[in-house]
Amino acid sequence: MYDYAFVHLKFTVPVAVLLTAIAYPILNRIHLIQTGFLVCVAFTAALPWDAYLIEQKVWSYPPEAIVGPRLLGIPFEELFFFVIQTYITAVVYILFNKPVLHALHLNNQQNPPAWMRVAKVTGQVVLVALSVWGWKAAQVHQETSYLGLILVWACPFLLAIWTLAGRFILSLPWYATVVPMFLPTFYLWAVDEFALHRGTWSIGSGTKLGFCLFGKLDIEEATFFLVTNMLIVGGMAAFDQYLAVIYAFPTLFPKVNRYPTPHMLLQSRLINTSRYDLERIEGLREAVERLRLKSRSFYLANSLFSGRLRIDLILLYSFCRLADDLVDDAKSRREVLSWTAKLNHFLDLHYKDSDATEDPKKKAERIDAYIKTAFPPCAYQALHLLPTHILPPKPLYDLIKGFEMDSQFTFHGNSDSTDLQYPIADDKDLENYAIYVAGTVGELCIALIIYHCLPDMSDNQKRQLETAACRMGIALQYVNIARDIVVDARIGRVYLPTTWLKTEGLTHKMVLENPEGPEVIERMRRRLLENAFELYGEARPEMQRIPSEARGPMIGAVENYMAIGRVLRERKEGTVFVRKEGRATVPKRKRLSTLLRALYEQ
Repeated sequence: MYDYAFVHLKFTVPVAVLLTAIAYPILNRIHLIQTGFLVCVAFTAALPWDAYLIEQKVWSYPPEAIVGPRLLGIPFEELFFFVIQTYITAVVYILFNKPVLHALHLNNQQNPPAWMRVAKVTGQVVLVALSVWGWKAAQVHQETSYLGLILVWACPFLLAIWTLAGRFILSLPWYATVVPMFLPTFYLWAVDEFALHRGTWSIGSGTKLGFCLFGKLDIEEATFFLVTNMLIVGGMAAFDQYLAVIYAFPTLFPKVNRYPTPHMLLQSRLINTSRYDLERIEGLREAVERLRLKSRSFYLANSLFSGRLRIDLILLYSFCRLADDLVDDAKSRREVLSWTAKLNHFLDLHYKDSDATEDPKKKAERIDAYIKTAFPPCAYQALHLLPTHILPPKPLYDLIKGFEMDSQFTFHGNSDSTDLQYPIADDKDLENYAIYVAGTVGELCIALIIYHCLPDMSDNQKRQLETAACRMGIALQYVNIARDIVVDARIGRVYLPTTWLKTEGLTHKMVLENPEGPEVIERMRRRLLENAFELYGEARPEMQRIPSEARGPMIGAVENYMAIGRVLRERKEGTVFVRKEGRATVPKRKRLSTLLRALYEQ
């Protein structure tokens, strides 16, 4: 009795609820619009086709297996299947595509490799052939009818999707398309086999080939679920392609609202691919690789941001890392001062030397010319793509001060730097250093978040959030210093204030020679951590003011770093921790669980 409703209650609804619970922290309004639109298209496209199949006795349902109400002869349970299947597959697609930065996969739109051109044309030819065969097979009302009706209905839609987004789909990693396509398909095959075995629905014997993939699962049913999931995944990917165009190219879409409009999506479809700035895509790819290699925590957290905010955060990190590397890799104090002067002049060209009457294009060309003459080629993209039109200048200048301050450790006592002292003499120097190298990054991140997510935030709220971000940055830097006492000593650096050392009867030289030795060093580490957690406690509640789209990932990144502080603080009580290259860290599983907990709490 009511077997079809039972199938939904036991197999489709629980899976949909489970997937929703898993995906909930990362779902945003764009995902809901994307999925809702696809559900509407799927429902509208399937309705007349399904009604025709029932009229032609291809599908039939025992009266006792359904609740009763119908639309165009289609049981309500079947109508619900249109919706629930589309939703399930769409959510699986969203989950597997969240780590993917789709903008990186636009580079094959102008000059695709030969194999991609061949694959696209081959796909189009195959789909046209299957459409023609399906139309003929559906006309003869024999064993090929059902298969023909599936192909003549689905293949034209697949052809349209493949023509619009085939290259983009081929560019995506396999796990972003193949897995979302086949995972729901395999599950629905099992559900269908169960329903056919129970007689919940049946296929007319004169309309099918009579070949089963396994059990009672007819090859036509298996084909139906495969091609419908191909349609859903293809539709989601096409949508993502046009979103990627909007987010990737500020020259084509200078201002993007929190959620792109349908008009913008249409524009992104109509824009000629020759206008794509592929140099920007390559620069973004370079920035992503720099992020992946240099910061595991932020690389993981960044994948949870969306839209242009995600891209701009990557570009900001790329600049910070590049500037740090230029100063760190310097062979002399003189070279350090040369790099910091060049970086400051680069900022001056953006913020101080601007003439309101100067043509923006000429200004950009002038800055580019300076980058190419003053910096190595590997630095060009990180400097060229920095979104200075959004970022406030002061934190950027202070960041350069922090890098210069770092170099004073490296060249302390060198022949060309005899006048240098250890830069962190007391608590105030320690705080200033943390502001320069970490508090500034917090302020810059908040500036990007406010610009992209809540540009109309009041000035007072902005100041409060910027202050909290700066304080949190200081806390994270204190954890960093506490963690890396041994590692820093190996490269001649002691970030513990001189006044602390003197109080404990130590010198910088003693710490450098035996950073793991005296118990007093452990006491100073704990003092750093106490300061860090005090600042964290002050700033953490203010993070709730961050706009909802960015709050979870930002808090997740902070909590992952503070987890290291907790490990250091608690290790004497037996907390298990891992050392990697001399650094205390937490296992990947712990980092992931911390991030997920932060997301669900939001």
